[in-house]
Amino acid sequence: MHYVYVLRSISDGGFYIGYSANLRRRVAQHIEGAALAASYRGPWKLIYYEAYLEQADAVGREKFLKSGGGRRFLRSQLKHYLQKQPPRTTA
Repeated sequence: MHYVYVLRSISDGGFYIGYSANLRRRVAQHIEGAALAASYRGPWKLIYYEAYLEQADAVGREKFLKSGGGRRFLRSQLKHYLQKQPPRTTA
């Protein structure tokens, strides 16, 4: 299986969109801070994922979700979660 996933930064409320063939291992890397691309924005929470049989389909979906239209889709799809879990504000 091939996975497209969305993590949400607990510190700033931002999204990280990624792809992996091993979702559990990749999310664990993010949580441990071992994924350099996003380590400085953690801690992270997995909030959404999709599974695909073909790698090309997953990679294409990841590319779409990183686009403006894809981000609008995610905000619409996760509307209720995002309303209940607003980003933390720093004082």
